[in-house]
Amino acid sequence: MRNPNRKIAFILASTDHGTFIINRLDYHMLDQTSGYGVGFEILEKGCFQSAEIDSTLQLLDLRRKHHGDGVVAIDCGANVGTHTIEWAKRMTGWGSVLAIEAQERIFYALAGNLAINNCFNARAILAAVGNQVGEMMTPVPNYLVPGSFGSLELKNLDKPEFIGQQVDRSGSNLATVRTLSIDSMKLPRIDFIKIDVEGMELEVLEGATQSIANSFPIMLIEAIKVDQDQLRIVLERSGYRVFKMAQNFLAIHSSDRAASQISTRA
Repeated sequence: MRNPNRKIAFILASTDHGTFIINRLDYHMLDQTSGYGVGFEILEKGCFQSAEIDSTLQLLDLRRKHHGDGVVAIDCGANVGTHTIEWAKRMTGWGSVLAIEAQERIFYALAGNLAINNCFNARAILAAVGNQVGEMMTPVPNYLVPGSFGSLELKNLDKPEFIGQQVDRSGSNLATVRTLSIDSMKLPRIDFIKIDVEGMELEVLEGATQSIANSFPIMLIEAIKVDQDQLRIVLERSGYRVFKMAQNFLAIHSSDRAASQISTRA
């Protein structure tokens, strides 16, 4: 007897990043031709945020130049791993990546993409990054219905983004997700941190205070759903120079020997 009909959401695609598992329904259409979402951009262009990824690869190269091999990069909000995999491929033999993703179904795709692209210098972690170790309740979208899944806020915001579908934030449709802080990972060295966590950016920085003081990593922080003035103040108080880079803040510590080179490129 045949199984019931099942809608296919996750597919395997040949992309500029390599062979990738993506959700073909990962999109929010703004009109008949334009939309956004990681899956949407990959299927439309063959890649995701190629200019941003190229910039981060240059930053990792500079970090190696000035600090030596053993570069460690953390991808907070890794989604299906476009940044992670490009970093891991570039740093083969001299660096490693920790990719952290909180949405379980997307995490499965992330882990699969690391495996299928043979990124042995990268680890995938199922967790939400914040200011403490514990658990949090997060909404679960319908992955069989169109939506920009990477735009989903894990915590309730005053004005949550409409991701292309209505998301039930009631107790009947919540998942328990492990939370961790960067400090709790107790890494002896951190060179680069990307923070794309849909409004929880300040919490991530709060939970990375000691790690930042120890390593002064370069940071690329999405600044869409966070108070930009407060974010800049927090970074500058920690000795960082802050540059606007598209929808992100690029932060480099004033003591970093690569500061002059990065400031001219940002």
